[in-house]
Amino acid sequence: MSAIRLAVTAVGVAITIAQHPVVRAGIRAVAANPRAREIARETVLGAAYTAGAVARRIIPRTLIR
Repeated sequence: MSAIRLAVTAVGVAITIAQHPVVRAGIRAVAANPRAREIARETVLGAAYTAGAVARRIIPRTLIR
């Protein structure tokens, strides 16, 4: 599976999951709790950093410049 197709699939899955009522209720609950909001923020930033590190390994340097 190509990297582009994998990225499109991941985005599609994320959109589908985000529309689920239980996930929406969880997001509202986290937004109301300051401690949970901070933990969620740290988790998202860590995941974004890891995704960037993986992308740097997958994408050839000739495409980045």
